[in-house]
Amino acid sequence: MEERVRKIGPAGLRTDGEYVLYWIRANRRVESNHALQFAAVLANRLQKPLLCYESLPCTYPYANDRLHAFTLEGVAETAAALHKLGVGYIFDLCKTALLACARGSLDQYSNHAAAVVTDDWPETLTGHIPQFGVETYAVDSSCIVPSKCIEARSYAAYSIRPKIHRLLERFLQPVEKVRLRRKWTAELPALPTLDASIKPAACEIDHSVPPSTLFCGGRKQAELCLDHFLKHGLRRYARHKNQPTAHATSNLSPYLHSGYISSLEIALQVREHAREHKLIADEFLEELIVRRELAFNFAWYAKRLDSLTELPDWVRSTLRAHRKDKRDPQYAREQFEHAATHDDLWNAAQKELLLRGKIHGYYRMYWGKKIVEWSRTPEQALATMLYLNDKYALDGQDPNSCANILWCFGLHDRPWGERPIFGMVRYMARSGMDRKTDVKAYCNEIDRLERTGKEPTT
Repeated sequence: MEERVRKIGPAGLRTDGEYVLYWIRANRRVESNHALQFAAVLANRLQKPLLCYESLPCTYPYANDRLHAFTLEGVAETAAALHKLGVGYIFDLCKTALLACARGSLDQYSNHAAAVVTDDWPETLTGHIPQFGVETYAVDSSCIVPSKCIEARSYAAYSIRPKIHRLLERFLQPVEKVRLRRKWTAELPALPTLDASIKPAACEIDHSVPPSTLFCGGRKQAELCLDHFLKHGLRRYARHKNQPTAHATSNLSPYLHSGYISSLEIALQVREHAREHKLIADEFLEELIVRRELAFNFAWYAKRLDSLTELPDWVRSTLRAHRKDKRDPQYAREQFEHAATHDDLWNAAQKELLLRGKIHGYYRMYWGKKIVEWSRTPEQALATMLYLNDKYALDGQDPNSCANILWCFGLHDRPWGERPIFGMVRYMARSGMDRKTDVKAYCNEIDRLERTGKEPTT
């Protein structure tokens, strides 16, 4: 466990504290949660009860109905699971866009804590963890191999892969179940429910982005999604993962991002299912572990995730050499946002983002590459991609999606043949999509979804 834990600030224990406080920032689950387990062990050592605190402010970037609903849909399940363990749970829904509202309750509860534990998450996305004036720990429960075990930024998958594989079996182990010696007995504030008074419409957020047509939040939905993939997708994954209408991918990224499920428990279940059914799961596990943790490695060591300055020297040099290349057509952000380009496949991918809150991974690469090609400058292209991803995607504002966006500019890739606009950065052509995938079937599926609001049965 020690490789997952870092102490924040110099403060010590508050001996007269009433409880250990676990501030849930990223991992909204009881199962397979190293931070919750560490907090429980600490509470047992101090002979204190454990209180979990989670908040949903209106001040996070692009706060909207879709992102709010996906969090609110999991509150009741989290409360029930924690109550069963004897853990107190407070969910603080702040309805106003005041910064003071977002921090006030957290400070109030930390002031009575003997110690504070929280989820470790790259500070490039969340900022620094505040110092509460009491012993505070951040625990990495987002990666299988703890991020700090990889001591430097890795250039690409080939450089991080052997480092992860050397450590993988050591960390690919189930998390011990939470057991508390002292149960929570004090009265707690009422939890928000999804009735008319507490729906996102009651909050000062963007109401123009509706909930996803496909994804609902919560632990149970994450488990159903994994179960469906194990039964219907894993055996087809290697062959059909790049064919969107085959629906062979896991669709777990929104649940991973919101912490409803962990990559550790996914990997353990996939490996066990593959063993029982004599399947080969190597390609899926490569994406889940090596590629995802490469993205976390980048997010931890990069100074910022919204800048081309973090790209390798060869990328910045080749983009600079082609900065003045003619771009025809060119589109403004509003045209991209409203899926108003000349390319029916690109428009369908954007509509999938608008409707579902997620684009199939292979078409998301094409989506991003074309924004690079059709924008006035690389910087404008990056700003457009981040805006669309962070506003509409349920797996947005995440190390994985940020790294995937910068991959479109050459991050974690190698030089390719020289060409206009891209220079030596990898290019993706519409003809390749037509040759390798069933574009017509995909466009028809998204068109039906847009017209009817109904998802296809798979």
